[in-house]
Amino acid sequence: MRQVWLTIIILILFFTGYWLFLRKPAAPDAPQSITDQGPLKVKMHSPAFNNSVDSLMSAYFELKNDFVETDSISAKQAALKLAGLTDSVKIDELKKDTSGIYATALSQLGDVKSSAQSLATQPNITEMRKDFSSVTESLYPILKMIHYEGNPLYFQNCPMAFGEDHDANWISNTAQITNPYLGKKDIAMYHCGETKDSIVAK
Repeated sequence: MRQVWLTIIILILFFTGYWLFLRKPAAPDAPQSITDQGPLKVKMHSPAFNNSVDSLMSAYFELKNDFVETDSISAKQAALKLAGLTDSVKIDELKKDTSGIYATALSQLGDVKSSAQSLATQPNITEMRKDFSSVTESLYPILKMIHYEGNPLYFQNCPMAFGEDHDANWISNTAQITNPYLGKKDIAMYHCGETKDSIVAK
């Protein structure tokens, strides 16, 4: 009988010790909103840098839309706004990049500014659109180099922007083609063009 009681006491002590010292507490249920988010995205650039580039792109899209509307007065105003914003881009942040893109990005940003300023002085909308094409050709490589972290961008092309076999490109924030070189006035060609490339933040 004493042996039975001894066995019971040993079992009680064993389970008590297990419960107090060895058993791991169950992890509390994580909120659904956190567990369903997946891995967090790591940003390469500071919020200040990204905001400055987004402001530049907003001005560019204003300019592009003015050409879609064939509004030369608004386009000149948007071009001057764009030129001014090139000075606000936090380009110095790229100095820490070990691939050495700072000098190239700085030079191309200067080309964006000079082309936008030239656009604002042109006497007719055809010449303005040629400068707009130059703005685009300087701006898009910058966005590719810095791995632009904003909303998706689409690099689009009009095969006859300045007549047969004289194409030109533009950047859009929508996949739909709205041609800034032919504009709404040429309704048959308003959606003429194709997407050649895109930038989608990872």
